[in-house]
Amino acid sequence: MVRYIDIHPQNPQQRAVDQAVEVITGGGLIAYPTDSGYALGAQIGNADALDRIRSIRRLDDKHHFTLVCKDFAQLGQFVHVDNAVFRAVKAATPGPYTFILPGTREVPRRLLQEKKKTVGVRIPGHAIVQALLTTLREPILSTTLILPDQAEAMTEAWQIADELDGRVDAVIESGAEVVPQPTTVVDLSDGVADVVRVGAGDPAPFEG
Repeated sequence: MVRYIDIHPQNPQQRAVDQAVEVITGGGLIAYPTDSGYALGAQIGNADALDRIRSIRRLDDKHHFTLVCKDFAQLGQFVHVDNAVFRAVKAATPGPYTFILPGTREVPRRLLQEKKKTVGVRIPGHAIVQALLTTLREPILSTTLILPDQAEAMTEAWQIADELDGRVDAVIESGAEVVPQPTTVVDLSDGVADVVRVGAGDPAPFEG
């Protein structure tokens, strides 16, 4: 049965945050609220959780997984950010953007896009996500929780628990409205900005 973990949306209780992080570090898969809808999250090196995510979302090897990072310093450990894109990325974080960049050796090969060796990274300002990252002390392997027959991210904890019972280990319930507003995705892997998807983040700084 899926475990519910209640965490306050503005002032996350450390005890509850610890419970969620224990699920992650114990090899589990969680569903957690973000500023763009619910996401699936696991520890970076967890191959079993990665397979479960692929199965839930029916993903192929072209999909870009995302490393959700606490801050820019942490992001810089996992992707290569050259001088040409440094300022633009730093100015846009934290915020509703996902950046596609070449991964460093810190990223397991199974997480990298097969041909380009790239991975998605983002730094959300969401209070619960930041609390999880502070306690975990490493990025969360993540992907938006969009079921194969759906167009938007899931937004209700009870519905996730019902749909994915036995497939995720815990669902975080914040009691706050979760809006399925996707991030703006910017591919910077070639040193030139390519706006792949326009979402909540203003694409203007990366256009032209």
